[in-house]
Amino acid sequence: MLILRTLSRRDLHGYGIVQFIQQSSANELLVEEGSLYPALQRLELNGWIDGIWGMTSNHRRARIYKITAAGRKQLAIETRKYAKLTLAIARVMGAE
Repeated sequence: MLILRTLSRRDLHGYGIVQFIQQSSANELLVEEGSLYPALQRLELNGWIDGIWGMTSNHRRARIYKITAAGRKQLAIETRKYAKLTLAIARVMGAE
């Protein structure tokens, strides 16, 4: 869900995704390359993102990822699930 949310803001390469998530979370969420690239592959296989080869701002060749229409639908589904889950957890935590 975090990768889809990040890509819903703008197209990025893998390192850019890592940086955005870490900076947005005040470094509370640390994304390892070993988990990022398999996740990107799964998202691409599901048709939720597209990856194309391009150039970074540093003029390096990198795979640039973009969310698809199907990915935006999936993000909406995952966002609703997350909202329900956090509400349920809050209810349990507040229960007496």
